[in-house]
Amino acid sequence: MAKHHPDLVMCRKQPGVAIGRLCEKCDGKCPICDSFVNPATIVHVCDECNYGSFEGRCVVCGGVGVTDAYYCKECFKLGKDRDGCPKIVNLGSTKTDLFYERKKYGFKKR
Repeated sequence: MAKHHPDLVMCRKQPGVAIGRLCEKCDGKCPICDSFVNPATIVHVCDECNYGSFEGRCVVCGGVGVTDAYYCKECFKLGKDRDGCPKIVNLGSTKTDLFYERKKYGFKKR
């Protein structure tokens, strides 16, 4: 998701011992490149991204976490798993922008 939406910002702080989770919609995705192939290394998130109501939330979209998140083999080989916490921080503003864009053009949600 972050690869296809350049306005999304990842946390990138030092990851802790908490394991990243994915919701049913994002299940099986690599949080960096969105591929569904070759899960290799488990995702660790920082302590701030796993504190309070954020505990057990999806790394990509913020939904209720169901399964553990894994980096794909390609991201592991390229070292992208060492870049920091992959949790997307500003997803709310993206959804807000989408709401106002739909309102501006008169699109109705089905």
